[in-house]
Amino acid sequence: MAATPPLPQRKVGILILDNDPVSQSALRQILDAEGWRVRHAPDARALLRELAAGEWSLVIADITLTGTDSPAFHTLRELAGVPAHRGGRVRVLYLLPALGGEAFVSALERAQLPFALRPVHLHDFLEKVSDLLVEIGAIEAPIRQVRREFSGPRKKKDGASPNHSMFPARDSYAYTEEELAEFERQEQEDAGQRKKRRNHSDDLGRPQR
Repeated sequence: MAATPPLPQRKVGILILDNDPVSQSALRQILDAEGWRVRHAPDARALLRELAAGEWSLVIADITLTGTDSPAFHTLRELAGVPAHRGGRVRVLYLLPALGGEAFVSALERAQLPFALRPVHLHDFLEKVSDLLVEIGAIEAPIRQVRREFSGPRKKKDGASPNHSMFPARDSYAYTEEELAEFERQEQEDAGQRKKRRNHSDDLGRPQR
């Protein structure tokens, strides 16, 4: 029997729920640079419409726009909770405000939804994004180096640096050999933990003898 050809890899689609123009611009600049399809939803209702109308690989959502007990939150939790080996094709990354964000942590941990506290560091943010995309097979390998042009806010012609970024400036995001080795070790540990959780979920669904 001939082997089944692999399915064509669909273009990564990222849906952003955020009503802050500065944050929207920063996120789009970073994600567009990877060649991904990016779209914004200004509120939770628009988010649900977009989810129903198109195919998305990742949703990046401001927690203050969904809360932790709304139709949008429950929908995102259900979508993100489907394992990749059972057809799960959407992952969710929540952004928490710098002030008061800790109030949402417990609910997100119970829902097993990843999150980042603002202001997020650029390479940390892209690591989280790429890990989630790798998990569902949307990209083949994690992003391990961030382009230098995004290492901080662009300067104005007069030399001043406008504070128009959700990302704190850093001199460079290129990893050292030691950092890459640590990244790979952590990646293997995380993969092992995800496998254990999947196996545990499968065992819960099996009838007891």
